[in-house]
Amino acid sequence: MRNTQDNYGWVSRSLHWLVALAAIGLFGLGLYMVELTYYDANYQTFPHWHKSIGILVAVLMVLRLVWRLISVIPNPIPGGKPWEHKAASLAHFVLYALPFALFISGYLISTADGRSIFVFDLFEVPALLPPVKGMEDLAGLIHEIIAWSLAGLVVLHVLAALKHHFIDKDRTLLRMIKDPN
Repeated sequence: MRNTQDNYGWVSRSLHWLVALAAIGLFGLGLYMVELTYYDANYQTFPHWHKSIGILVAVLMVLRLVWRLISVIPNPIPGGKPWEHKAASLAHFVLYALPFALFISGYLISTADGRSIFVFDLFEVPALLPPVKGMEDLAGLIHEIIAWSLAGLVVLHVLAALKHHFIDKDRTLLRMIKDPN
């Protein structure tokens, strides 16, 4: 269940892959949504899903961050280059920071008019700020820039994992895929 000095536990692995799949889905849904017109049948539905899933992923990211703070972080694979370890640490920090910035900007887009966000019509996340003129557009631009930046970093993250697996032939990728036992 828990991480060890050498491997990630199932909690870390599960949170990693759940957030990864949701983030990819949200990115694709976001790309599709910006092309919707007012008269499209999904004009209301898809943004509702995007916001609802986004809120749930934000909760998962908080859980993931807490778990990372209270768990052992596996040691780097022996034999790696020092610059790779530093780059990986920086990339992991940014892979945590960007989603939180994305959640904040998405929240500001959604609550710019002072209305709450209804999460799958089960509960609501209230608007904490009064309506702010122009906030939706500015937050939307920031949201788009962060989303593309995160997508680019995810691609680099995947390429680095594949490089470790196929070129370096080390256990970096395997530690996030399966239990070593």
